[in-house]
Amino acid sequence: MTTFKKILFYSVILFTCVSCSKSKDSNVEPNPDPVIPASFSFSALKVNGTSAGFTYKGINTSPEIKISFSEALNKITVANTVTLKTQGGTNVAYDATYEDGDKTIVIKPSEPLQNLTRYNVAVSTNLKSVKDSKLQTGVTVQLLTEVDPVNKFPEISDDELLTLVQRQTFKYFWDFGHPTSGMARERNTSGDIVTTGGSGFGIMGIVAGINRGFISRTQGLERLQKIVGFLKTADKFHGAFPHWLNGNTGRVQPFSDKDNGADLVETGFLMEGLLTARQYFNGAGAAETTLRNDINELWNGVEWHWFRRGNQNVLYWHWSPNFNWDMNMPIKGWNEALIVYVLAASSNTHAIPKAVYDEGWAGNGTIKNGATFYGTQLPLGPAQGGPLFFEHYSFLGLNPNGLSDAYANYETQTKAHTLINRAYSVANPKGYYGYSENCWGLTASDINGGYTASSPTNDVGVIAPTAALSSMPYTPEESMKALKFFYYKLGDKLWGEYGFYDAFSLEQPWFANSYLAIDQGPILVMIENYRSKLLWNLFMSAPEVKKGLKDMGFSGPGI
Repeated sequence: MTTFKKILFYSVILFTCVSCSKSKDSNVEPNPDPVIPASFSFSALKVNGTSAGFTYKGINTSPEIKISFSEALNKITVANTVTLKTQGGTNVAYDATYEDGDKTIVIKPSEPLQNLTRYNVAVSTNLKSVKDSKLQTGVTVQLLTEVDPVNKFPEISDDELLTLVQRQTFKYFWDFGHPTSGMARERNTSGDIVTTGGSGFGIMGIVAGINRGFISRTQGLERLQKIVGFLKTADKFHGAFPHWLNGNTGRVQPFSDKDNGADLVETGFLMEGLLTARQYFNGAGAAETTLRNDINELWNGVEWHWFRRGNQNVLYWHWSPNFNWDMNMPIKGWNEALIVYVLAASSNTHAIPKAVYDEGWAGNGTIKNGATFYGTQLPLGPAQGGPLFFEHYSFLGLNPNGLSDAYANYETQTKAHTLINRAYSVANPKGYYGYSENCWGLTASDINGGYTASSPTNDVGVIAPTAALSSMPYTPEESMKALKFFYYKLGDKLWGEYGFYDAFSLEQPWFANSYLAIDQGPILVMIENYRSKLLWNLFMSAPEVKKGLKDMGFSGPGI
């Protein structure tokens, strides 16, 4: 074949191939998009056979969690995508079984969970089905295990239990009393800071301790002599004491920037205790006579009327040598300060007239409520009553039974407020775990990370034992149920060196490690009033108090 022919031959072949190739390529379909596996979805959840959303409280320690999906699961992917963890993030081993054609996973912890502990079950979107589908949306289940139902201490009689609580609480004021002044420390971490109002409660507690045989009369007298001797030289402002003092020096310890002078309400609580002690130590001997004279000196030195701030018909809470009346807080009802007006009217030296009580404290009747809450009518105070310490601090000495004036019957008031507070906890409108007929009591206390005055209108899920226990004279059956729950069921977490810790939340869960004088004192004193009326009888026996109550228009036994 000639060279020309070869070139022509191969040219034809090449043209034919290229033409065929172009024709073939023009008919090729474009590559399709990659196939994405379909997703599957969560469809149902049950914990111990109950379906109630994604949060479960008070479950047992060996729960069964069933989570159902729209497709059968690829079991190989479960271990890395389904977790059971503590709230702190620690993994908890579990056993998994399957139901409904592998569409439902059944999770059970391999070992019992801890009581009163939060856990999370989480399912991530990396969980796959047998069709290789991925879970459309993750699932999180929150669990809170129940209170351990086992008693933490052996059962004893109710009478023995009351004595035990009083004795243990008494130690706060006796064993932990400030070594120099004998006064009550503000709280168990206060060092040298002592509280005047809390010391008034503690003085009444010392009297109760003598009555119960925790200490002798001589020991109690010696402690009272130390306290009164300290108070005679401590800082005072127109006879009134500051909220806090340094227990070594007696100098004022500012409660806040401008609260570095007189606190008339704290002074009232202190005088309530001192007058009770004066009535108790009534012996003819020199020591008890001197104690009474020293108490009278302190009592008669308080210039109650001066706190009218220029003869206004109201008393003012604070005065500062640096800031005068800048805090500008009139003492108006209904709150914990009824005792201030009773004592101010009872003063031998600086008494106030009835108009100050009627216009200032009672607001000419605006103190009244009259509405019904949870089936109980409330005579006085804010909606649903406010914190329960309103019915404790003034009534450590004032006996409300049979006591009345133009505004209320105080036996009705104290009981109604307590019943409403308890009924709120039983109704539990916020759904906090643990609130019940045996676990109730909203009042001022420590909370997790702070302090607040808890009440039905300021409920943060925290119960304070002092609320129910200090209400023992008003609701003995209901308060005793609470006492038994706190001691027997929660005692491993709530009971300590000085009795019940200040507060707790089963919802969070959280337990305080603190003690406060103003919360421990009412427990000790009001249990004694329930058992013997001792402190009520002593305070109400003071002739000045009888006269002051009568002058303000009160009536009742012995007035």
